[in-house]
Amino acid sequence: MSLHQINVIDAIGIDETSGRVLLVIRHDDPWDGSDAQLYLLQEKLNAYLSFALDGEMAETSPEFADRPVAIVIQTPTSPDPRTLHLLTLVRKQIEFQDITLAVRVRPPSDCGSGCHCHEGTAD
Repeated sequence: MSLHQINVIDAIGIDETSGRVLLVIRHDDPWDGSDAQLYLLQEKLNAYLSFALDGEMAETSPEFADRPVAIVIQTPTSPDPRTLHLLTLVRKQIEFQDITLAVRVRPPSDCGSGCHCHEGTAD
């Protein structure tokens, strides 16, 4: 997966602990902090926020309606400082809509048993 698929929700589910809807962005490429990559990340985040806030999520998946949302970026490496700065700014803004943003650094082979997050993805 990459940020180039701006209008694709990479994965969606429920966090059993918090009850939040998890909208997952999978980013497998290296973080380089380039203007181009930051633009793609911003556009992908905007698409996810639109999906959650404009009613499309509730329309396509009624079981997720009226639940708080968390956007999670799954990545095998930590984002570079420029990307972390952007994510901090975004996090502060979306808190007002009760949406959280987290980065989970986890190599693809470290998902654990029962993981299905990489099914159907091209290597």
